[in-house]
Amino acid sequence: MAAAESASSEDGRTRQRVLGFVLDQGPVSASSLAKTMDLTAAAVRRHLDALEADGLIEVRTLTGQKAGRGRPARQYTVTAEGHARISHTYDELALDLLTFLRETGGDALVGSFAQEHAGKLRESLRKRLDDFRPGEPAQGTVAERSRRLARALAQEGYAASTTPVAAGTPMEALQLCQGHCPIQHVAERFPEFCEAELEVISEYLGVDVRRLSTLAGGGHVCTTHIPTSALARPLLGGPASDHNQGGSR
Repeated sequence: MAAAESASSEDGRTRQRVLGFVLDQGPVSASSLAKTMDLTAAAVRRHLDALEADGLIEVRTLTGQKAGRGRPARQYTVTAEGHARISHTYDELALDLLTFLRETGGDALVGSFAQEHAGKLRESLRKRLDDFRPGEPAQGTVAERSRRLARALAQEGYAASTTPVAAGTPMEALQLCQGHCPIQHVAERFPEFCEAELEVISEYLGVDVRRLSTLAGGGHVCTTHIPTSALARPLLGGPASDHNQGGSR
């Protein structure tokens, strides 16, 4: 019984490796996988058949390429369900790692890691936003910056958009809505990641922003309140006025 369980466990680990290689290299053929993973062609095909039966990968037949004897080449790619399975596995690994960091280094170490992660988002946004430069105020009004930021976040996979609220009142504002969070399951346990992300948003907009709801906290979307009122204080580090729009930290 123990030997059978051990063999089954080893099979499961190898199957996950095959799935990972298909994700990294797909579309990829069984023969290419066998060479890359140093497995027999028969072993790779057995795992590919099992993954296909589970709906985690699918076959694409590429025209113009032959697998031998005139047969079209069969290439494997990961399905949407397979992507979700891999994401869940990575989430569990990340949670285990962060729990270890907190137990060994305390909250400060987790906070430092969250800041490091937010730094990668900051650099990605700087590639999309020409006016997102260290120590320099961004261009345009707060509302204009908010809309540019939403477009950049949407391109990064956050399903972001802006919605005006309290229009026509002295306290005009926008809400930045994010319909997707790539690290939602991690943020549910470690809110430091939400806080670090909010700092990046505030840094670009130049105003004090406030989270109203989060996906990690059970909300339907992540909603961030952005003050755009003409009564708001000037931008930090910026000119005395930005069309009389700005905010406080």
